Amino acid sequence: MTSKPRGLIQRDGTVLVVIDVQERLFPHIHDKETVSLNIRRLVRFASIIGMPIIVTEQYPKGLGRTIPEIRGLIQNLRPIEKLDFNCFGSREFREALEELKAENLILTGIEAHICVSQTAIDGVERGYRVYIVADATSSRREVDKLIALERARQYGAVIVSTEMLIYELLRRAGTKEFKEALKLVKR
Repeated sequence: MTSKPRGLIQRDGTVLVVIDVQERLFPHIHDKETVSLNIRRLVRFASIIGMPIIVTEQYPKGLGRTIPEIRGLIQNLRPIEKLDFNCFGSREFREALEELKAENLILTGIEAHICVSQTAIDGVERGYRVYIVADATSSRREVDKLIALERARQYGAVIVSTEMLIYELLRRAGTKEFKEALKLVKR
């Protein structure tokens, strides 16, 4: 994996990664309604533009499965179960990225200061272009989220918002994809 030039995110080689949005932990997450809404928007958007999605679950025996609101949006969902906080600790995760020829990783999920930030920092070190969607990522405490985003930024991750990312990947108005995506961002 070689580092690509900085700039606007490209569709080719981009994968949406939904990290550990699980039933027993999610109810305790700061601003969980906004996080859930934005992850669902991103999952629907990925479907509109044909972007692959990887879902991980941290120790599902203890933390439960991915919350139903997200699980129900992804056809043929087969989450990658893991024990390592960093997704790259999972051989199955690394192999999935290789199979998808991933170059850009869009990270969402919980907890920002543990699994998301460790994955982001390791991803940058491995040569991926890493984007963390700030309004689709959180922790139990807001301060942990804020520190995690800053630390990941210091290591080269790009911090974006859901709407920013959607429009950046769309590039232009007037297309069928734009009309479908517009339904996701209108409130």
